[in-house]
Amino acid sequence: MSASGPQRRCQGCQSVLAADNTARLCGRCHRDQRDQLRTPPAELRNEFFETPEFRAAFESQHIGKVFKAYRSHPRHLRLFGKPLNQELLGRWLGLSQAQVSKLENGKAEQNLETLRNYARILHLPRHLLWFDFPGQTRLLRAVEASREKDSLIAHTGMDTLELLQRVRASAINPATIDALNITIDQLCCEYSHADARALVATAKQWLGKMTELLNGRLTLAQHRDVLNDAGMLALLVGCLEYDLGNTRAAEATRHMAMKLGEESGDSAIVAWAHEMLAWFHLTAGRYAAMIPAAEAGVLAAPSQSVAVQLYGQQAKAYARMGQAEEAHQALESGRALLDKLPYPERPEHHFVVDPDKWDFYAMDTYRIVGEDQLAERNANEVIRRSVNPEGESVSPMRNAEAQLTLAVIAARRGDIDEAAALGVPALQHDRWSRPSLLLVAGELEDELDNYGADAGADFREMFGDVKRAR
Repeated sequence: MSASGPQRRCQGCQSVLAADNTARLCGRCHRDQRDQLRTPPAELRNEFFETPEFRAAFESQHIGKVFKAYRSHPRHLRLFGKPLNQELLGRWLGLSQAQVSKLENGKAEQNLETLRNYARILHLPRHLLWFDFPGQTRLLRAVEASREKDSLIAHTGMDTLELLQRVRASAINPATIDALNITIDQLCCEYSHADARALVATAKQWLGKMTELLNGRLTLAQHRDVLNDAGMLALLVGCLEYDLGNTRAAEATRHMAMKLGEESGDSAIVAWAHEMLAWFHLTAGRYAAMIPAAEAGVLAAPSQSVAVQLYGQQAKAYARMGQAEEAHQALESGRALLDKLPYPERPEHHFVVDPDKWDFYAMDTYRIVGEDQLAERNANEVIRRSVNPEGESVSPMRNAEAQLTLAVIAARRGDIDEAAALGVPALQHDRWSRPSLLLVAGELEDELDNYGADAGADFREMFGDVKRAR
């Protein structure tokens, strides 16, 4: 309390405001607020768009109404005390204030490329949009869904609805087991590109159904098959939880997968559970702990695909510990085993390793040990293969780390502008693994530090937002 009454505090940091400051924020928070609004926030959760105003705007199929809902969002009112103004939104979109006003209050924009551009800039969730992006037409999605359903019917004689009914009724027979395997394989194939929150919710639902089945009356063979399915789902759920930054839940789910694999006798599931632990250690900077975790996984399944990935994880850890020779030996062991294995039927399955995925692991190792030419070659190949013929990224996480690799190499050459230009879009993908992204982006930040605190300012600003995001 002051002599004149209660002291006014900054709405951002709660520090006491100067007597002559009539605003809601202190000078530092005001500058931070101004800086935060240089570009649209890239890491808005889906919940941000789940307001009645947004819902009505998207249903109206009017981009101007979406702009107005965005500007007037309660988050902006809470943080800044007022809606975002049209001038600021226009600066993001490359428009004048008058143009934004015309879009908000005039006829609905119909140009498809213009709509796509606005959606990209504001990071609007694609599943809420009334228009499509290349390779993601509603017709194509319907056809793909139909093909998946036809595939399920062709292999098992039942569709997803019948499968669910059988699972609920515990009507388990060989066809039901086959249908479960196909369904779980499809979920694992969606890992690389699907929305992590939506996919983890679906996988958890299926995992719950598997748990219920295990408590029912099954033959010994059926029990083992369901244990394997549950183990694979637990691995998928654990990976997605870790991607989302929920490390405690991920470790608990990983432990569950380990137990299911041990109970079913499936060495691959056990080895993948070890691989997850190795991954956790690696991205947390516990490199010395990572090596024995990887070795345990190789011992569990020495001739399977998972061992290839474990050698790749070891190479990454050795490289970060400054042991270049050991890193190269691990790469050689992984490549030698990969060459002996048949090419996987579904290379997009998260729990298999194909040559494309191996190039991604080698890229990371080459970058860390300073073999920039090899790292650059692999990074360009990873980026090329992560885009489908329609130009859409089908492996956004690999693409992001490849972009960061090229950015690190540019920084080492002294090309700071190029490094920042490559680093910024790597942080703007719709799908990422938070711990892995923080690890690799942090390495770019370390390279930029060599040129002073202001080097790569745009990248640093966005990376700061990513690190603060929860």
